Amino acid sequence: MSRSPLRPPAEAPAAARVPGLAAVALATLAVLVTAADTYVVVLALPDILTGVGVGLDDLQRATPIVGGFLLGYTATLPLLGRLADLRGRTPVLIGCLLLFALGSLLTATADSLGLAVAGRGLQGIGAGGLVPATLALVADRWPPERRSVPLGVVGAVQEAGAVLGPLAGAAVLAVADWRAIFWLNLLLGLGLAAGVAVTGRVRRPDVVGLVLAVLAGSALGLQLAEPTALAEDVTLGLLYVPLVEAWPWTTPLVLAALVAGAGLVARSLVHPAGAVLPLRGLGALAREVDVVGSVLAVVALGALVWAFAAADTERQVVAHGWVLLPLAGIAAVLFVLHERRAANPVLPLDALRPMGAWGALGVNLLVGVALVAALVDIPLFARATTTPGDQLGAALVLVRLLVAVPVGAVLGGWLCRIVAPRVVAAGGMALAAVAFVLMTRWDSDALDGVGSWGVLLAAGLGFGLAIAPVNAVLLAVTRPEVHGSAGALAVVARTVGMLVGLSLLTAVALRRFTAEVAEIGTPMQLCPSTPADCAAYDAATEAALLTQLHTVFAGAAIAAGLAAVAALVLLRGSGPARGPAAG
Repeated sequence: MSRSPLRPPAEAPAAARVPGLAAVALATLAVLVTAADTYVVVLALPDILTGVGVGLDDLQRATPIVGGFLLGYTATLPLLGRLADLRGRTPVLIGCLLLFALGSLLTATADSLGLAVAGRGLQGIGAGGLVPATLALVADRWPPERRSVPLGVVGAVQEAGAVLGPLAGAAVLAVADWRAIFWLNLLLGLGLAAGVAVTGRVRRPDVVGLVLAVLAGSALGLQLAEPTALAEDVTLGLLYVPLVEAWPWTTPLVLAALVAGAGLVARSLVHPAGAVLPLRGLGALAREVDVVGSVLAVVALGALVWAFAAADTERQVVAHGWVLLPLAGIAAVLFVLHERRAANPVLPLDALRPMGAWGALGVNLLVGVALVAALVDIPLFARATTTPGDQLGAALVLVRLLVAVPVGAVLGGWLCRIVAPRVVAAGGMALAAVAFVLMTRWDSDALDGVGSWGVLLAAGLGFGLAIAPVNAVLLAVTRPEVHGSAGALAVVARTVGMLVGLSLLTAVALRRFTAEVAEIGTPMQLCPSTPADCAAYDAATEAALLTQLHTVFAGAAIAAGLAAVAALVLLRGSGPARGPAAG
């Protein structure tokens, strides 16, 4: 079947439509907000579970809250990246921010686990789509020789979310309850969507539509939240009283939301240019988007993500693997076969043929494997040695690594101007590999010394150095009309690497731990003898735990080393940027 030529995004062809710095800055800020939201539930999760009726003795039911966000974040990325290529970066940014705001509204008002999971899933979809659209936006504005630094800034901001998320959550929880976190996300999402619409060079932005959307969302949010200060007020409480007693939905707030929503739909049909809800273009868009391919991609990625995200790493590598892994494999094969014949593929595989493109995806996959080991096992090491049972103290140890990642991301972007990107990426991952090798030699007192600071900072700097070069090569070797899809695949590769790496490294490490504990014997066998025997047992158990953590660090070192080699060999197609400074 013949292919129709891929059309460039709306912003790319005409210089007048290229977004300004304000639009790029707001898009980057949106990436920061949503990246922080990825980690914001770390401290709030127990409160969220209690708020939706789940007891703290049933913590395993928290998996869908975390997994729902990750599922939404990953599974829809190919579709959102393609939409950014077909309909432009700015509309996708606005749509993703509105989805993020809607998900925040559902989560903030959730009174059951199902609503909380649905809200987090919508937040994940919105957050995931922002990254490829923002990367493509940067590529639209800066030519290849000048874009490495702005790409480094976007990467730095995305990684800074891992540091700011838990801190922001702790700050909000210090003065309010967990729902305030998501009310704040709602306001930020709506505000950023309005800002992107105004600064993103959208022709005749639909200000009236944005106002109607905010009114509808605010009225519905107030109805669902029903804050005590309003509901019990003598005057304002009338907003929650049904006008028709037999129909509970006839409260003034619900009616206001319905009227504003109807006005938004009518506005979108009468004035389609720049509409918040592009209803008139849905038919044409459905014909342009590969619906079958999109569904197959969602099924393949969704099954893969859930198999690893829902796994209990202490007992299994994947959850429901006998169903989910075959389903993911079958859907992936059908997806590839379908995409080769589709007139308008959701993932234009032919545009991703350069070795540099697939090399960038492979490097991102390996970076994800190594990074997840740091994010999970460095706090575990801290809790097992210097800060037993101190979750906050263990998190602060991880911050030593995380603060260096944004610095490395900006530095890596700058270095790409004078050194080939593949060399910068390879050097960064080699530095991370050396840091992990040193971690395999840590003993129980390692974190008390100054040397651990150097190791953790080096690891974070190494990860950061690889961010901008990998994205720069990927965008340099692919055509502008597929930059959205390429950016989406970069995020997918890294996320899948993190999921697979966490399960596999944990499984191997636990096997070693179990084997060593079996050789030690049981406390009942040793401790009744002498106190010295009990001390020996405790020391042997601690050594077994350190062996488990060292195994994970060793696996991360191997993954980082492979990433360095892959970067040096495969990231070809873009030399050092020698153009003038980015404007």
